[in-house]
Amino acid sequence: MNAALGRLAQSRWPALLAFLIALAAAAPWLRPLPATHFVPPAPLADLPLRGSAEARTQMLPNPAATAHSVTLTELGSGRIGAAWFAGSREGAADVAIYFARFDGTVWSEAQAIVQREQVQRDSGRRVRKLGNPVLWRDPAGALHLWFVSVGFGGWAGSAINHSVSIDDGVRWSPSQRLIASPFWNLSTLVRSPPVALADGDLALPVYHEFIAKRPEWLRLDAAGRPADKQRLPGAERSLQPAPAVLDSRRALLLLRDASPLHRIRASATDDGGQSWSPARAIELPNPGAGIALLRLHDGRLLLAYNPQENNRTRLALALSGDVGETWSSPRLIEQGEDEDEFSYPALLQEGNGTIHLAYTWQRKQIKHLAFPPDWLGGIH
Repeated sequence: MNAALGRLAQSRWPALLAFLIALAAAAPWLRPLPATHFVPPAPLADLPLRGSAEARTQMLPNPAATAHSVTLTELGSGRIGAAWFAGSREGAADVAIYFARFDGTVWSEAQAIVQREQVQRDSGRRVRKLGNPVLWRDPAGALHLWFVSVGFGGWAGSAINHSVSIDDGVRWSPSQRLIASPFWNLSTLVRSPPVALADGDLALPVYHEFIAKRPEWLRLDAAGRPADKQRLPGAERSLQPAPAVLDSRRALLLLRDASPLHRIRASATDDGGQSWSPARAIELPNPGAGIALLRLHDGRLLLAYNPQENNRTRLALALSGDVGETWSSPRLIEQGEDEDEFSYPALLQEGNGTIHLAYTWQRKQIKHLAFPPDWLGGIH
């Protein structure tokens, strides 16, 4: 009996040692971080607009059978960039991240900037599939790309990767896998662009899908390394947070719903993202589909979403003039039927005031609309 107890005691040492090592690795995550503020949005202004109050529509060139999950960023000098994933089908081994530039008139040909085999080499890990890119241009002009990769299983087994370009997307650095959790670096996905913080850090809205769906707020230091992560309270069964900064302390997050409520949810902060209000369902329907949120230069909020409880056959825009308390009637951008799909929108407003909307069109291409704010005058 004593020998058996001795062996049992000895067998606990490896587990205890592993725990202590993990605890040491987690130490940087446990230290309190200083209070922070958002980089406030530009002062409200009526900007000069180019062109008439009409929307211009184009399809982005797509070299594959399917296209999904577009992201937009401003490149300067009247240009914008877009990235999305494309391949024979979502989740296929041939899916790559593509990038194209818009010069104000036409889109360039799409170039594959991230491929599965390349990510495997960069990370030294097995990569089964790629998804959800996010673009963001920092104040120094560097272009950042975050994207999702999966080694095993489905999207619940995802990790986030990061790459940088200093020549507007011509060349990209080798991708680096973010350690978004000190213990199990599993099931962290990205969908919306980050928010700049006044101390040089970033806040990246992310979400978790393993076992339960929930949104999270990932803080990155100035070098792009994860420094802290928090879960939003009362936000179970929601995901893909879309932020809008209102001032240096306040921001609004709208969330895709994954519950039987079929309503977009909202959470807010008034302390620079250190704490968030419990997520609540708002008036707008959501069929379990991605949304995009943008604070316009005039202070209003613009939302792109699917305005129904089921399927993705319609895509619409809505405006709020009271920081998301109430929303206008939807202005339909697409009206389909049966198996049609218009989904995963992205929004951007250029410095000259032009608003850009891009989205998945029938899972075959990415569609792009460019219009001045006056074009939204029809939304009431």
